[in-house]
Amino acid sequence: MIYRELGKTGRSLSVVGFGGLVVDKTEPAEAARIVAQAVERGITYFDVAPIYGEAQKMLGPALKPYRDQIFLSCKTTRRDRAGSQEELEESLRLAHTNHFDLYQIHAVQTVEEVEQAFGPDGCMETFLAAREAGIFKHIGFSAHTEEAALALMDRFPFDSVMTPLNWACWHAGDYGKRIVERAKRDGLGILALKTLALRPWKDGEERTWPKCWYKPVETLEEAIAALNFTLSLGVTCAISPSHEELLWLLCDAAEHVADLTLDEDAKLIARASELVPLFTIHKKA
Repeated sequence: MIYRELGKTGRSLSVVGFGGLVVDKTEPAEAARIVAQAVERGITYFDVAPIYGEAQKMLGPALKPYRDQIFLSCKTTRRDRAGSQEELEESLRLAHTNHFDLYQIHAVQTVEEVEQAFGPDGCMETFLAAREAGIFKHIGFSAHTEEAALALMDRFPFDSVMTPLNWACWHAGDYGKRIVERAKRDGLGILALKTLALRPWKDGEERTWPKCWYKPVETLEEAIAALNFTLSLGVTCAISPSHEELLWLLCDAAEHVADLTLDEDAKLIARASELVPLFTIHKKA
């Protein structure tokens, strides 16, 4: 496993992150086995959220033996103070911990949501009070539109940004370039979603990965190229898709991380031109 610094936080994270959905729809013993194997493979970043089904319930007990060894991130989709406080308290209970390492405003898509978060009785009041109380040290956000991400960075000195950073979206959808440029300028750590995404499922296509709303790459060669591209953007950590097999595929790809060559990038550009990207500069997820 390779490790990189997360922005200005002083924390070093594995370049492969554990997406909490991996343990959704599992049993406690299975979740414990998957987490133990992830820790053994060198993963230190674990990410979960209340909207990930039973993931918090499964991940909390499984992570308990390793809590001091890992970096645990959680999120809230609530934009109001009361709702976000309620979700924070419930997430702490389910995670069997008294603190998170990073807490994020989750899945922001519009400027209106940004205004609500920073307005009177908005969720940022919860965030700032909880940071002051030592419940978490670092504040971040995840965004699925460039408009929202840039608006958030205009409003507050966040520690991290999480957004889809994927070769097909970058080359065919022009998505992510302005976010990365701004995050680097301001010193935010960059966390990547959808690294292994290929394209949307086609109508009538068998969804062989039912917890993925997109079709992922499936070969080690594709995964290596996808991860090398994402990490070439200055990303600290690429969060895994929602199936155990894809988590291990991403870990296998991490064993072959290398600088992306111009020839390799040219091949990705050509391949991207044949695909429908999941995200574009104009598309809201």
